[in-house]
Amino acid sequence: MREVLLERFSAFGLEISPEQAEKFCLYHTLLGEANARFNLTRVPEEISEAVDRNYLDSACALKIGLIADAQRIVDVGTGAGFPGIPLAILLPEREFTLLDALGKRVEFLREVIDRLGLNARAVKMRAEEAGRSAQMREQFDLAVSRAVAPMRVLAELMLPLVRVGGGMLAYKGPGLGEEMEAAQTALELLGGRAAGVFPAEIPGRDWRHALARIEKARATPEKYPRRVGIPEKRPL
Repeated sequence: MREVLLERFSAFGLEISPEQAEKFCLYHTLLGEANARFNLTRVPEEISEAVDRNYLDSACALKIGLIADAQRIVDVGTGAGFPGIPLAILLPEREFTLLDALGKRVEFLREVIDRLGLNARAVKMRAEEAGRSAQMREQFDLAVSRAVAPMRVLAELMLPLVRVGGGMLAYKGPGLGEEMEAAQTALELLGGRAAGVFPAEIPGRDWRHALARIEKARATPEKYPRRVGIPEKRPL
């Protein structure tokens, strides 16, 4: 797998060190072991597809230049650790917080962080709770997410965590333009401002992925995020 990682990252336009390749290999092994115990995430059997779908896709924000100088980064609804773990491997000097509501996932992520020696922490908490916590609210330079939720829902879950002047990145599939249009009211209410949609292309794949960048222009009103479950049930 190490050779495939080095080859695919090079074709992608990012050179990784042998040490980083070893960390990706160990992460991949730990994912497989965890999947044997409980249904953590889908890991393609073909190594090159697994590398592209999980690791290169997570790295698209870095390749495109959307991480910039963000030092404190939170991954909202991280699941099995995407995109947060790959980004933490690639950016060891940055500080990552991986947020998820499911205890089994958080236990797995803590093992990964410990085994890989990453500058990261995994926190068991709903995004709505984190956004109202003094320790989390407006404490991050950047929020990222590959979670499957509409942009207007993600905005309410992510923007309260970001400081004014920071931003959020949502990894999305087809239909992002329509989602962005539907999210305009939510962005205005939450203090956000659309800053572009960027194609996320992976060599040899015809996946229609993209990244939405939202800037935090103003402080989020204290009433947001609403209580757990409401953003999804009644989107802004």
